[in-house]
Amino acid sequence: MAMEVSMCSSSGSGELTPEEERVLIRDIALAAEANAKEGATFYLITQRWWQHWIEYVNQDQPNNMNDGSSLSENCDSVGSSSLKKPGVIDNSDLIYDTASDDLSTGIEIHDTLLEGRDYVLLPHEVWNKLFTWYGGGPTLPRKVISSGLSQTELAVEVYPLRLQLLLVPKEDRSTIRISKKETIGELHRRACEIFDLNSEQVCIWDYYGHRKHALMNDMDKTLDDANIQMDQDILVEVLDNANGSASMSHGNGTLRKEASSMFVEPLKSNLSIAGGLSASKFSSKSCISEASQSSMTTGVRESDSTYGISGVNTRGSSVGLTGLLNLGNTCFMNSAIQCLVHTPEFAKYFQEDYHQEINWQNPLGMVGELALAFGELLRKLWAPGRTPVAPRPFKAKLARFAPQFSGYNQHDSQELLAFLLDGLHEDLNRVKEKPYIKSRDADGRSEEEVADEYWANHIARNDSIIVDVCQGQYKSTLVCPACDKISVTFDPFMYLSLPLQFASTRSMTVTVFTCDGSSLPSAYTVAVPKQGRCRDLIQALSNVCSLQPTEKLLLAEVRNHGIQRIMDDPLILLSTIKDDDHLTAYKIPKLEKNAVHLRLEQRCQEQTANDSQTRWKPCGTPLVAVISSDGMKRGDVQKAVHRMLIPFLMDKALGQSVPSDPSDQNCNSSTSSQPDTSPKLPLQLVDEDNSFIDLSEGEEKSIKLSSSSFMLVVMNWSTELSEKYDTQYLENLPEVCKYGHVSKKTRTEPLSLYTCLEAFLREEPLVPEDM
Repeated sequence: MAMEVSMCSSSGSGELTPEEERVLIRDIALAAEANAKEGATFYLITQRWWQHWIEYVNQDQPNNMNDGSSLSENCDSVGSSSLKKPGVIDNSDLIYDTASDDLSTGIEIHDTLLEGRDYVLLPHEVWNKLFTWYGGGPTLPRKVISSGLSQTELAVEVYPLRLQLLLVPKEDRSTIRISKKETIGELHRRACEIFDLNSEQVCIWDYYGHRKHALMNDMDKTLDDANIQMDQDILVEVLDNANGSASMSHGNGTLRKEASSMFVEPLKSNLSIAGGLSASKFSSKSCISEASQSSMTTGVRESDSTYGISGVNTRGSSVGLTGLLNLGNTCFMNSAIQCLVHTPEFAKYFQEDYHQEINWQNPLGMVGELALAFGELLRKLWAPGRTPVAPRPFKAKLARFAPQFSGYNQHDSQELLAFLLDGLHEDLNRVKEKPYIKSRDADGRSEEEVADEYWANHIARNDSIIVDVCQGQYKSTLVCPACDKISVTFDPFMYLSLPLQFASTRSMTVTVFTCDGSSLPSAYTVAVPKQGRCRDLIQALSNVCSLQPTEKLLLAEVRNHGIQRIMDDPLILLSTIKDDDHLTAYKIPKLEKNAVHLRLEQRCQEQTANDSQTRWKPCGTPLVAVISSDGMKRGDVQKAVHRMLIPFLMDKALGQSVPSDPSDQNCNSSTSSQPDTSPKLPLQLVDEDNSFIDLSEGEEKSIKLSSSSFMLVVMNWSTELSEKYDTQYLENLPEVCKYGHVSKKTRTEPLSLYTCLEAFLREEPLVPEDM
């Protein structure tokens, strides 16, 4: 697959305003979301670029506090003011280095991406419009597939199956991507195409865990129905032309040692928990004779074939010590399963004859299928030996009834446990017809009597091994604030949602710069409310950096050595700032009349093979100053930049002439009556047409400013100039929050279960919404 990247530009006379872009994309998104169907194409776009575009097109919108839960709603969310237009779409942070891509699988995206954090899914029509306006890429299309028991739920298959095709006896391999909704026939066709084989001479095997589990000869069956997993092996076997049978097969379902030795190493990947993969919401049946089929599968026990037993065995007869293989990132499921199968009551129940208790007619159940799948898995885990088990059939059954757990990414273990316990209860409910029961008031009876009555009523409708082991009831007391009437009820529960006293603050690191050359930049780490806003961060910084009454802080997000956005809206949520972002704050005087922001971005000389050609690349951290726009001359910009760079001067350069003492200067001072003898800096003004104006000559020439509230100046650091300044202070901005770094002062005592239960039992006053 070729990488599609466009260098389109949206400039020109037909350029739309931010408001026009917003309305057009919103309308297109609404229509596309309403007409989404299986087979439709969606495109991944990096969250960073999308968020920048959302803020750009909403910068003039009122603060409506929309949570942006859908694509169209995102187009109506609040934005920040003074935000420049996004550049070309850059999806490079979503993909692996293209130089190392396997061409057989096309462009490979990172294995641990999450929707909403790393990327957004755009309908085909929305992507096409943005791609026409901005260009860029690479293009990352994905198909919509159906899922669930009735196959009516739609999801975008962000991660199609990645399969390893192993060819024998030629000992070749290839990696392919294929949708789990494709058929075995399509997989067979592609395998023949890749290895240039005659379809009549090839058969393919489910080779999970390096064992032949099943001959894949039902060409109309989907890979999903065949329980094919991410990153598993598929054995492509070439038949022996002499007798029409597979040349490498043996009675025990394995390959000869010399033929299969090259395929042993990938076995270790089955035990890995890395690579969380997900789907995001929104013909050779006669290739082998019947006799050959029998000889190939005789040595594989039915249970082994079903549950994908690994070929690695451990001696010993202990029971209950069997591990579960990870199917992608399914450790969340494995941990929940192990908890249940090692509950003594469940272990005993499912190893006995529980089939008579299955409620086949319960409309709330899964027709007994979930209970049967779990029971079979439990028996396998309690079988003698310690051979690890791959729970493929159980996971496939689970995904049928709960599509949210399909795919191979990480989920919440408690959510799965809650669904599993509820499903097992309904499948094993001994009550075939639930009676109608009317609850009675206490009428002066004792609490024990009322509690027993409530529990008896519950058991009359819900009676299963799950209720016996996992359910209880708690008492709720309600006191009316108006008449003081007390009402006592008893409610059943399977688990308690206990409140956790999480820290309400968040540590954020910001680098503060001065515009008057009075000090070097300093990084400050402050504690702010987790759900706070920019005004909270600015206030905290103001306290620690000794901000003067005549000064204020200008907060900015820096990316790729440039200012990504000015965060001058005090209501911007701090939750929109990621831990790996880089923030700067600039001490500037409170704006006076006719003053503009001077933004200084820097470029460094880049070495090239051709010494005669000089190339410049962005470097350092942008600086900001305030300068008067009244009668501004080129010399005024030179003086302002000189002042900002004074703290970075090397000792040997301090003797050179510089503007007067910065302590006597104001950032927005204009021309001085004294002649400026400072060396001219290589500055260029970027005008509204993106043209460069040299500011190193003609210091008395006036500067014509645009209507914008800022002016962009670029400084080129030559090798000679870099030797005069210590620019290391302008490199390597700290992240907002470094992972793993926790201040001793901010550490809190660990929570105890007793503390959480106390918080759960604490009385809470009623509010009008509760009445």
